[in-house]
Amino acid sequence: MTLILASTSTYRRLLLQRLGLEFTVQAPAVDESAQPGESAHTLVQRLAVEKACAVALNNPSAVVIGADQLACLDEQVLGKPGTIANAQRQLAACSAQRVEFLTAVSVCCGAQRCVTVVDRTSVQFRELSQQAIRTYVAREQPLDCAGAFKAEGLGIALFSSIHSDDPTALIGLPLIKLCTLLQQFGIDPLAAGAADAG
Repeated sequence: MTLILASTSTYRRLLLQRLGLEFTVQAPAVDESAQPGESAHTLVQRLAVEKACAVALNNPSAVVIGADQLACLDEQVLGKPGTIANAQRQLAACSAQRVEFLTAVSVCCGAQRCVTVVDRTSVQFRELSQQAIRTYVAREQPLDCAGAFKAEGLGIALFSSIHSDDPTALIGLPLIKLCTLLQQFGIDPLAAGAADAG
């Protein structure tokens, strides 16, 4: 069965490679703008589904994985900063605050079958000085990351605690939840590994 990751994210591709499954990557070309009055939870879930469906439409026999992530500080959604100045502003706003990360993953096959889950990860930021923020942004350049940090790198030093059921979710693809979804489509990374090993 063909497996496709509907994402241009290097982080998600590297995470999916951990499962040892063969897959290809296709860009979903989805407008990620929020709809008027749309909650963060609804938005992240909708985008994961739309990304998977956009690629599944042209690959009806494939199993397609779509994902999206948002960072929320109180009621404010923190997107990808895009610039150094925006990254510094985001991190300054997060200093000594609790930020919730919503990571949705959707698995679709054809136009009819699609299953989706949303992971919630809560991160408590340390109190960050302007110098620490400048140093971090200069070293990591986290301009394409929601919330302006990379938990898999130096970004871990920004936090005093992380509360999560799935440690990979914070990087962009909740692998524990994804494995559960893939099993519904007959894809089991452990079974595939056993077949390869045999």
